[in-house]
Amino acid sequence: MNVIRGILAIGCVFACSITAAVAEDENNGKRYLIIHSDDAGMSHSVNRGTIEAMENGIVSSASIMVPCPWLPEFAAYARENPDKDYGIHLTVNSEFKNYRWRPVAERNKVPSLLDEDGYMHRGAAAVVANARADEVEIELRAQIERAKEMGIPLSHLDTHMGTLLMRADLFEIYVRLGVDYNLPVLFMANIPPERLKQYPGLKDNFDAKKQLLLSNGLPVLDFVTMYYQGGPHEVRKAHYMNVIRNLKPGLSEIIIHCGYDGPELEAITGSYKLRDDDRRIFQDPEVIAEVKKLGIEVITWKQAHEMVEKPQAAK
Repeated sequence: MNVIRGILAIGCVFACSITAAVAEDENNGKRYLIIHSDDAGMSHSVNRGTIEAMENGIVSSASIMVPCPWLPEFAAYARENPDKDYGIHLTVNSEFKNYRWRPVAERNKVPSLLDEDGYMHRGAAAVVANARADEVEIELRAQIERAKEMGIPLSHLDTHMGTLLMRADLFEIYVRLGVDYNLPVLFMANIPPERLKQYPGLKDNFDAKKQLLLSNGLPVLDFVTMYYQGGPHEVRKAHYMNVIRNLKPGLSEIIIHCGYDGPELEAITGSYKLRDDDRRIFQDPEVIAEVKKLGIEVITWKQAHEMVEKPQAAK
């Protein structure tokens, strides 16, 4: 199988390896881009921001936090707009101080996922220290099944806060879910050694898992970094514009977080201004025009998946 390489750039960028189906496009300098917004379902303001950026901007994909209270609102939108692109932001953390959520699975089936207050653990370290792998799998499957029951058409899986990359057995479950449900997963390939310290679960059988995904017709992604820094609007906009202008041939993904700056989001998270800024930047006519001028094709995860042909299908 021939694969093409995407971008390695500063910012919130992932580069996807895809098969011979688009190898010719690489030779012609073709650039594909998924612009992806995390955390749909987290709150009303995040839902509003995500939907607006998908409707009026160039955000082509979103992932949904199924355990969160505002899931029904976003699920209704997804049912009414099945042409859009939706993934599951597999969640085993409830990190905010005063805004918490519990597992989707029955709590007596996943006790190791709960903190002393009965919510999901706040951070990845607590999950690593306490969570049983079998209970994590029960919860993640419950999240996927809940989304399907609510009529959400699914295109991919990714991991909230990178927690499923922190332990080898959790990483194993993450990859297996992608294969079992035939959904691409956010899979970080070719990670520099210093990054492995941040995601120790990736160290074991990494190449085997990569080949497992490829052999099942699922794209493999190269993680670079997540751009989640503050600063003036024009500085952040210039950063994203620089990332876009420096895209390499192949398939890349920019991950952002959309929301509305207001009392609700401000009460939840200190990132409320960043989320509002991301929403504005990816609706900005100048940003949209730059993408078009550069000949970059903005696509969805569904389209990326369709580009990948299984080896047996190519015979």
